[in-house]
Amino acid sequence: MKRMTLPQGLAPALSALTAALLLSACAAPEFKQPQMDVPAAYKEDQAPATPLVQTAADGSKWKQAKAAEAQPRGEWWLAFNDPALNGLIGEATKANANLAVAAARVKQARAIAGVAEADRVPQIGVGVGAQRSRASAQSLGLAQGSAVAPATSYSANLTASYEVDLFGRVSSNVSAARSDAASVEATYRSVLLAVQADVAQTYFRLRATDAELETLNRTVELRQENVKVNQRRFDLGDIGEFDLARAKTELATSRAEAIGLQRQRVTTEHALAVLLGKPAAAFTAGASPLLDTALLPTIPQGMPSTLLERRPDIAAAQRTMEAANARIGLARAAMFPALTLNANGGGVSDTFSDVFKWSSRSWLLGALMSMPLIDGGRNKANVARSEAALEESVGSYRQSVLTAFAEVEDNLAGLRILAGQTAQIDDAVVSARRSADLAQKLYTAGRSSYLDLLDAQRNLASVERSAVQLRGNRAVTTVALIRSLGGGWDSAAQ
Repeated sequence: MKRMTLPQGLAPALSALTAALLLSACAAPEFKQPQMDVPAAYKEDQAPATPLVQTAADGSKWKQAKAAEAQPRGEWWLAFNDPALNGLIGEATKANANLAVAAARVKQARAIAGVAEADRVPQIGVGVGAQRSRASAQSLGLAQGSAVAPATSYSANLTASYEVDLFGRVSSNVSAARSDAASVEATYRSVLLAVQADVAQTYFRLRATDAELETLNRTVELRQENVKVNQRRFDLGDIGEFDLARAKTELATSRAEAIGLQRQRVTTEHALAVLLGKPAAAFTAGASPLLDTALLPTIPQGMPSTLLERRPDIAAAQRTMEAANARIGLARAAMFPALTLNANGGGVSDTFSDVFKWSSRSWLLGALMSMPLIDGGRNKANVARSEAALEESVGSYRQSVLTAFAEVEDNLAGLRILAGQTAQIDDAVVSARRSADLAQKLYTAGRSSYLDLLDAQRNLASVERSAVQLRGNRAVTTVALIRSLGGGWDSAAQ
């Protein structure tokens, strides 16, 4: 029977094709960026077509983002032109416990990536040892009961091993570890931004509480004056006890509100201490009422697509996807042969001084090819698990992007609505002060009742407190918008 022979040159081609198919079967799939429906503009963006460029306190410029998340972030809090805030954020950056935890995780991730990188180079080791043994007479072919003396041997050897990355196991593992490290580093930047923003927001809440306390203290002083006036008029018989009792009730109520607000201030101060990495008992913030929000920075929003470049949490989700994609290749490689090269050289002798002599030399060279034959479906299940992990990371990435867009829209809407409220409440404060002044004059002249005066004063106190609360909300929301946009850039990033 005549043997079939392949045409000349076809056999090498088929071998190369087979190798290529095997490599493609176990390599990680090409990473594809998930498609996201990015809007052309923010729905709540009320800024002009070219956002205003505002100079921060340090002279740097706010500008639209045009670079990736790895760019250095600017000291965005300087735009508030508040030295006290600058100092607090500096303290928190150095001492915040959560930030220290995130930094330690970065070190761990980088070390793990280094461990994976080590598999790219041969592993070389050295060993020196001594061994004393006694064999049985029977194992040496001697008569049972024959005397066998124990023997001592000394050895010194150099070993080397190297895994040939035939099917991408090593490279996939390195790629996954690098992406994990990049994800952890992006998470660190996210924690850093969160800590800075939390400090700023807590600081402005504290200042808003101080301003509200200042307003309440003025109300208490007014109520005290009312009690004095009504007490004199009661003593003179001009008014009845009802007006005096009502004045005393209003005074006690105002004092109770002020005491309750002091509790809120203490709680906020303690929260700020924790952010600064200090015991609550070791930190005291002096009173600094937030009196004006006219100098709050105008923040350029940029295009929605830049949000995907600026937010560190989105960057972390991106790197997590890349790591999951690389682990598919790692799982596939486990189904194919692994080739390991080994070498061992040294000396063995019954005396230590002869170990390093040429006559005592010994060596070993070897190659080991291993692959699973029957694993009960373990490797196939690992591949399925890796593919599912990629699907999970893609879903998390999409959710992070959607959440980021929603946070920006929320804060843009919040600032727009708060601006409208502030304009109205400022008008209301002017009217309420005029009304309270007129009510006081009418009551003093005996042309209106004390209830009318109380009503006007209550309305003024309520409107002034609302105005103070709006100031605080605008400052806090401004910081929230900066955070949702991924922070700012310094001049080096321009």
